[in-house]
Amino acid sequence: MTRVLFVAPDGSEREAMAEDGHSLMETALRHGIDAISADCGGGCSCATCHVLVDPVWVDRLAPMNETESLMLEFVEDRQDNSRLSCQIELHPLLEGLRVILPSGGG
Repeated sequence: MTRVLFVAPDGSEREAMAEDGHSLMETALRHGIDAISADCGGGCSCATCHVLVDPVWVDRLAPMNETESLMLEFVEDRQDNSRLSCQIELHPLLEGLRVILPSGGG
């Protein structure tokens, strides 16, 4: 199990325990994180699971693939640390991962 922190736009934090090998999106849905709607169910085809990765963690994640990058072009408030949570696979090296939920949802 890997601990992740979801930070709401108001700064409040919610901790969740994730099963290793599951995506950050799956963990968010399992723990009722409403800002992640995941309309495509994790198929990297909707961008409704957009999150902002705490800058400390960006370089610890697997690199973004071309499909994810293309989907993020549809995100109005895309930033350098934007990622799709369906593309972040959780494992013990990501213990304590902190992600910021964009205002207005994914």
